[in-house]
Amino acid sequence: MTETVLILGGGQAGAQAVLSLRQQGFAGRLVLVGSEPFLPYQRPPLSKAFLSGALPRERLLIKPEAFYRQADVECILDTPAVSLDAAERQLTLADDRQLGFDQLLLATGGRPRQLQCPGADHPRLHYLRTLDDVERLREHFLPGARLVVIGAGYIGLEAAAVAVKQGLKVQVLEAAPRVLARVTGAQVSEFFAGVHAEAGVEIHCNTGVVGIDGDPDTARVHTATGDVMEADLVLAGIGLLPNVELAEAAGIACDNGILVDDLARSSAPGVLAAGDCSNHPSVIYGRRLRLESVHNAIEQAKAAAATIAGKPRPYNQVPWFWSDQYDLKLQTAGLLEGHDRALVRGDPQSRSFAVFYLRDNRLLAVDAINRPAEFIAARTLIPAGGQLDPARLTDENVAPQQFA
Repeated sequence: MTETVLILGGGQAGAQAVLSLRQQGFAGRLVLVGSEPFLPYQRPPLSKAFLSGALPRERLLIKPEAFYRQADVECILDTPAVSLDAAERQLTLADDRQLGFDQLLLATGGRPRQLQCPGADHPRLHYLRTLDDVERLREHFLPGARLVVIGAGYIGLEAAAVAVKQGLKVQVLEAAPRVLARVTGAQVSEFFAGVHAEAGVEIHCNTGVVGIDGDPDTARVHTATGDVMEADLVLAGIGLLPNVELAEAAGIACDNGILVDDLARSSAPGVLAAGDCSNHPSVIYGRRLRLESVHNAIEQAKAAAATIAGKPRPYNQVPWFWSDQYDLKLQTAGLLEGHDRALVRGDPQSRSFAVFYLRDNRLLAVDAINRPAEFIAARTLIPAGGQLDPARLTDENVAPQQFA
């Protein structure tokens, strides 16, 4: 009997799982189910090159249509799943179709965290997660338009950089004391805040939003500090919620994501999870992690595919992320939580430097701004876990490959 594998989710993890399963020799029936009307596409360019218009829609696709045809993959698009019976191994779709499976990979991703304040349904308020989100946002992305960005994380600052370069008047509101507070250290936050200010972006930290009102064409954003900011459009980038409702309703263990082991297996036999929706154990950091990154989606999907194909390979990767803003590429390897020391290598004024985050002289993470060599070196040093000489890390005469 032919084995059937379902992949629920049309993002990076779903596309990678298809590719890896066929590469691993899985010859059974393979079905990809996506809630959007598009084949799997890249999301990072949405807030950068695609938002600016520099990247056409067709180049967002991770793989062209011909790939799925040649790989003998059934693609069911524009059709959300509405229920999962893990015991009976059956998935029900919104069009009432029922799909049986031998194994199921949940690659359901996440959705933008919504503002919780009066006026959160204002027509000029946007989120940025899907291709359609960007298309709606770009209708108002016009020179001279007033944009208020709520949230100074990757999405908010990337969109702000694109907007100010296109002639919009941009203000960024951040409830935390500094920009990029969840993902970088204080030195990097200060640097990027300065870069945006030089470009003409107004950044207001320690500034929460308490309400939005105004007519349908103009939003008035009310802050906790009592200020009112008028905007032609508002973009909220305040985090991501994992799409776990289907799994939870099916009785699968979830806690800030679908709980999986190092082989991407959930608590339900035959059901795996990968990508933004999953929460996996990290040997490197000694705790569970839910990561929102392309690298995690790709590598965890590879691990899931190996498990499905009967060639298990434990997932144990150094997390890494990147962000493009103006002429700057921020590359982060590792997680900085728990560091007791931050060392700067290079001069921030040169727009090329790195910050190493250490605990007991062991490297936890690095933020590298236009410094790919330091980023690459960190990805090797972090899992090694050895003690490092701080003086060598900051000495520009020592090459990154000679840090250890």
